[in-house]
Amino acid sequence: MVVVSPTLVRKFLESSNLLKRAYDFLESDEEVQSLVEMANIMAVGRLRYNDHGVVHSRIVSGASLEILDMLVKAGVRPTSMEFNVTRSIEEAMLIALAGAYLHDIGNAVHRENHEFIGSLLARDIVDRMLTEVMPGAEGRRRRMIRQEILHAIYSTETNTQALTVEASSVKVADGTDMAEGRARIPYKLGKIDMHSVSAISIKRVEILPGTSRPVAIAVSMDNYAGLFQIEAVLRPKIATTKVADYFEVVARVGDRELRIYPPYA
Repeated sequence: MVVVSPTLVRKFLESSNLLKRAYDFLESDEEVQSLVEMANIMAVGRLRYNDHGVVHSRIVSGASLEILDMLVKAGVRPTSMEFNVTRSIEEAMLIALAGAYLHDIGNAVHRENHEFIGSLLARDIVDRMLTEVMPGAEGRRRRMIRQEILHAIYSTETNTQALTVEASSVKVADGTDMAEGRARIPYKLGKIDMHSVSAISIKRVEILPGTSRPVAIAVSMDNYAGLFQIEAVLRPKIATTKVADYFEVVARVGDRELRIYPPYA
């Protein structure tokens, strides 16, 4: 069991030089950080929405790696390896890490269609990153890996089908950042409505082995209003992934557990 948090990503950086180099690049690159900052200015400063900045990038990065790692341990082969785009689990995890960290940069332009915009903005950034962290890889292979990362960014849009295991991990991870008011449904700060009340009711999100499926997302809340976030965000995101059958979602309210996904399981 792990708690979804900004520090979860460190677990994977400690055991992979490739992932550490990529994460250090993303954290220190001026263009990346400017776009992430501007995304938050647009979301929080102008639209008065909840956080979409660097903390969200870190949270989704760690959650996506945790989910992908659990899927691999359950026997799921990363899609990029199936098609010889990547040559190792570590390289497949690089796709998830970069896609997760960069998935919201399109907000720097506009909230509308930000997933599509982000996939365009990320192209040159990813090229620079891969040249730095995978200098020995041939250009053709780096460009193919780049496209997998751009697919992961684009596929975070709720109604867009994620076509790879890596993109699926990023998409579900995006939906897990919902504790302590960090819900993925944008809600107006300071406004009292179903969106805000449901957001603040969620206290903790955990990723752990499931009872009937390999990966469980456990959402702890102090009242049932938090179910709105699960039903409106997390379930639709899982349903539009390549690995929907590998997940279960449990809501915890006090001592009671409600199985939310799959339905009626």
